[in-house]
Amino acid sequence: METLLLGLAVLACPVGMGVMMWMMARGHRQGCDQGSDKEQQIALLRAEIDQLKAERAADRTRSES
Repeated sequence: METLLLGLAVLACPVGMGVMMWMMARGHRQGCDQGSDKEQQIALLRAEIDQLKAERAADRTRSES
């Protein structure tokens, strides 16, 4: 009986690590599906940056005049 408990204790770590790796890989695959959402957000942010740069340039030309 003691040998069985010792064997279970020795196997607990590798089995637990395997389960954690499987769960993390599963979560990563689900996260990859949201790549298009991220690309849309990046495009919107870039457009906003361009708009802010244009506003800043317009403000500079007004202040120089």
